Amino acid sequence: KIGYTTGVFDLFHIGHLNILKRAKAQCDYLIVGVTSDELCYSRKKKYPVICEMDRMEIVRSIRFVDKVVPQATMNKAQAVKDLGVDVVFVGSDWKGTEAWNQYEHEFAELGCKVVYLDHTDGISSSIIRDKLNK
Repeated sequence: KIGYTTGVFDLFHIGHLNILKRAKAQCDYLIVGVTSDELCYSRKKKYPVICEMDRMEIVRSIRFVDKVVPQATMNKAQAVKDLGVDVVFVGSDWKGTEAWNQYEHEFAELGCKVVYLDHTDGISSSIIRDKLNK
């Protein structure tokens, strides 16, 4: 069973680790897509603090991760096809959103399901960034 999750993984924190650990517990092989600097900027209008190559190396070094790939586009269905993914993991904070309702439909057509993993409350890269800015 091949699992896949994606993220920016900037200012790596316990919430990131929890998602990766929970995902790996539900699959045999976990592939993690690390969002490119350019994709991050195009979506959030800000660059990550930590560069793409360093974020990929951080994620690659985590024992729950079997493979790291760059995420350069939001075409998750193509990644599911290209990587032979059986299940996509995402934080529960995305459940019920228009985008993820659409992804669920697209993935189902590819024989892939979505599993929502509990979000770690009280921590995010944005919270860390805000604290550093104060």
